[in-house]
Order: sequence, then structure tokens, then C-alpha cells
Amino acid sequence: MIGKHAVPGCREGEIMTFDYGLPAELFMAKRKGRRVGYRRFATAAEAIRFAVEDFPAIRTLDAWMQVGDERFDSNEIRRLYDSDGYPLQRRTADA
Repeated sequence: MIGKHAVPGCREGEIMTFDYGLPAELFMAKRKGRRVGYRRFATAAEAIRFAVEDFPAIRTLDAWMQVGDERFDSNEIRRLYDSDGYPLQRRTADA
């Protein structure tokens, strides 16, 4: 089930509620030039999974996710993925 979950440590030690089921947009700045890659996802959970599992360079690039009026940087995206509330199955190291 994708829904709202408490996510500890996302914003300076506060506990915030995050809805993994909301639509999300993922932006990734390209190193060469000022182009920005963009991808829209039906749910934030899917955007997070793509960012962490399929786009591992997210930490070295200027990447962020927009969910409603909230913006999350690459470190916050990783915290949401690592959270106990993350609703999707994570890829194993063997996959």
C-alpha cells in the first residue's frame, strides 16, 4: 500500500509525514551545459525507486524531486528510500 508515512530525519531532525502515493517529478541536471533531465512518475515511491536504483549517479549530480509544493534533494530522496515507510520492494544487491 502506498500512503502517508512518518519519515524521521528528513528535515533537520523533524518527523514529517510523507505520502509516497502522490505524483512526483524528478529533475536531474546534466554536467555538460545547463540542460536538465525531467521525468514524471505516477507516485513518489516510483520516482524514488528510479532515482536510487536505476540512476545511482543521483548523489553526484544536481538532482531533486518535486512532490506537490515540496522539493527534496538527493540526500532527502535517499532518506525516503531508506525509510521503514517506503512501500515498494527494494532491489537486492544481487539483482
